[in-house]
Amino acid sequence: MTFTQRLDRIAGLTDVRLAALIGSKIEQSEGATPVPARLLDALRHATLGGGKRFRPFLVIESAALFGLSETQALDTAAALECVHCYSLVHDDLPAMDNDAVRRGLPTVWKAFDEWTAILAGDALLTLAFEILSRVETHHDPETRLALISGLAKAAGGAGMVGGQALDLEAERRPGGAPLSLPEVLHLQSLKTGALIRFACEAGAVLGGATADQRDALLRYGAHVGLAFQIADDLLDAEGDAATVGKAVSKDAAAGKATLVSLMGLEAARAELRRVEAAAIEALALFGAKAEPLIEAARFVARRDR
Repeated sequence: MTFTQRLDRIAGLTDVRLAALIGSKIEQSEGATPVPARLLDALRHATLGGGKRFRPFLVIESAALFGLSETQALDTAAALECVHCYSLVHDDLPAMDNDAVRRGLPTVWKAFDEWTAILAGDALLTLAFEILSRVETHHDPETRLALISGLAKAAGGAGMVGGQALDLEAERRPGGAPLSLPEVLHLQSLKTGALIRFACEAGAVLGGATADQRDALLRYGAHVGLAFQIADDLLDAEGDAATVGKAVSKDAAAGKATLVSLMGLEAARAELRRVEAAAIEALALFGAKAEPLIEAARFVARRDR
């Protein structure tokens, strides 16, 4: 199976599991207290409208290093994707990035309205922790607690949300002074990198990794997260909106400091190649078993959407 086929397979499994976890109007009419219909429609729009499911891929392939099956890691992967989708719903709001298109479709606030989008994001965030608390996610309560704690830290004020706060604060700096390169690197290590690092850490937690194995996966996740952001900035600078599936050239138009604007295109491409190589090197202790994750690092560095 090629890397693309493997990525598509895991995306399909994640889609099916998310659909089951969120439910449908028919299913909810036959069971417990239902989610309000409009909110349910928004949740399904936010999560089932496509996407690479790259973070679930990292969870499942990191867990596979320790002999876990797709099924054994799938609920953890779905929980992480709920947090990722919630972050996109909120990031797209007028008060934040003010985007109208996501994955080639209207963003949730455009398809519904702002209050529905806010509540849909809230519901996805809390659903993630409900999923992780379930015995179906892992039989060991200590493992479930470690996953809950790890995702809370990665998603919270010292993680993804903190990175978004720094990003929005930068746009409102007195005099419009841009961020420096170290500041942007720190911001992106939180906003983009934290959930990618957790995806790799989650596989280690599920698999009972040693300290060295866990550290290796965290290093890999850090490099992949940086590569993902550099590639994203390059796409914003050079990409085609129809291919990317969202608006491009927004950062330049807004005068926003990015890794590309601060480093220049050629230096950014060189840095992307460097962190790709560093990500691959971090997996050396896993040998041939790490080939899917190696291919993932290459995919990130070469993606066009």
